Amino acid sequence: MMATTHVLAGLAVAAVASILAPEATLYAVVAGALGGLVPDLDLYAGHRRTLHFPVYGWLAAAIGVLVAAIAPSPGTIAVAVFLTAFALHSLSDVLGGGLELRPWEGTSDRAVFSHFHGVWWAPRRFVRYDGAPEDLLVAVLLAVPSVLAFDARVDLFVGAALAISAGYVLVRKPMVRIAEWLVDRIPAPVLARVPERFVEDMT
Repeated sequence: MMATTHVLAGLAVAAVASILAPEATLYAVVAGALGGLVPDLDLYAGHRRTLHFPVYGWLAAAIGVLVAAIAPSPGTIAVAVFLTAFALHSLSDVLGGGLELRPWEGTSDRAVFSHFHGVWWAPRRFVRYDGAPEDLLVAVLLAVPSVLAFDARVDLFVGAALAISAGYVLVRKPMVRIAEWLVDRIPAPVLARVPERFVEDMT
């Protein structure tokens, strides 16, 4: 799924937390957005393996929620929201496509690596690939709790995320053709620094 979809999922988690603990709303919003985004920071280094923990992530989230329930404060609630959004991202990527250059072709059997099991989990493809039209639909649905729960500042952020999502959907497939064109023209020393998964299907 798109990074923006994951961020909006994190904000949906924050919306629930803000209902239970209004005093922690600002902390929850920031934590939810970051928790939804951080797993994708492994994009260039072992994507969906280095920072994705579909099992251990939920264990950490459960501990975080328990601590927040026992000792509620803006800090503990923020940590719980961050860990829950982080775990949600890691697990929900299984519902999407694989890691191949053209995930709409459905040729990869790798969606997310489970460190607990020591194996790659296969993609379910309910959302066929990141940037698919149904990915945008999921993003819109996930935006609803934030729009209902938060003020205009967050609404503006949500609107920007949806606009970026819509733009990405439009360019998702053409991006691959552009990348293929570029790979043929990139000097070898530069190409050697590009992660293999971005070029292995194009060379």
